[in-house]
Amino acid sequence: MGWFEAIVLGIVQGLTEFLPISSSAHLRITAAFAGWQDPGAAFTAVTQIGTELAVLLYFSKKLGHILRSWFFSLYKPEYRHDADARIGWLIIVGTLPIVILGVLFQDHIKSAFRDLRLTAVVLIFFGILLALADHYGQKRRDLDHLTVKHGIGYGLAQAFALIPGVSRSGGTITAGLALGYKRADAAEYAFLLAVPAVLGAGFYELKDIGNGAGPAWGPTIVATVIAFAVGYAVISWLMAYIKRRSFMPFVIYRIFLGILLLVLVFTGVLDPEAGPAI
Repeated sequence: MGWFEAIVLGIVQGLTEFLPISSSAHLRITAAFAGWQDPGAAFTAVTQIGTELAVLLYFSKKLGHILRSWFFSLYKPEYRHDADARIGWLIIVGTLPIVILGVLFQDHIKSAFRDLRLTAVVLIFFGILLALADHYGQKRRDLDHLTVKHGIGYGLAQAFALIPGVSRSGGTITAGLALGYKRADAAEYAFLLAVPAVLGAGFYELKDIGNGAGPAWGPTIVATVIAFAVGYAVISWLMAYIKRRSFMPFVIYRIFLGILLLVLVFTGVLDPEAGPAI
């Protein structure tokens, strides 16, 4: 991977991580369109460390309250019913599905799940699910209404993001809307829930950076730093946007991109497993 590729992919990662359009799919598609080698699951996971650092910075005050209340709840009974402490415990509960499934399907994540035909189909399918949840969801609950069942539901939705095209934020936001949460609250919990899973996966995949055919350290670090800066700007914009507008523009984009991708693959313009076929 060259420096120019790293810069472009870092920008793509930062732009798409928090939007419900799948950053892993866009990294995969960008490389395919440009004729570059698939950046791979390791590069994707490591650059996501940058965007999660943006989450830590943007929600630093909220995360500080959660960590403080959760820690005190370990030995102070009066904190065990605190809303922030409960969110802390539910983030742990909600992280379990993606950890378990990530370990069970780690070989598929790096191979079969990266087929562009599958990416296209899930872009369309989960885009439709987001549209339905956004339209029919009651949008009356806030994070104080989180329960264990809801936490598990969020967690299972996040686990689908192991497939490029689903979108970590899109899947969890869809689950939140379907459960009746307000748009901003569904998005906020989706971003907070992603922190341990994404950081864990990113640090785990560090072992594959600079080894063999894997991406080199230098370009990967550059991409990660760029993803952090761009990601912070995007998350700031998105949290303001969804307080006034629906997710429909992202739904339309997902469906259009999925259809375009299918056309390009089945007409032989793109190889579903690599870059351009011609």
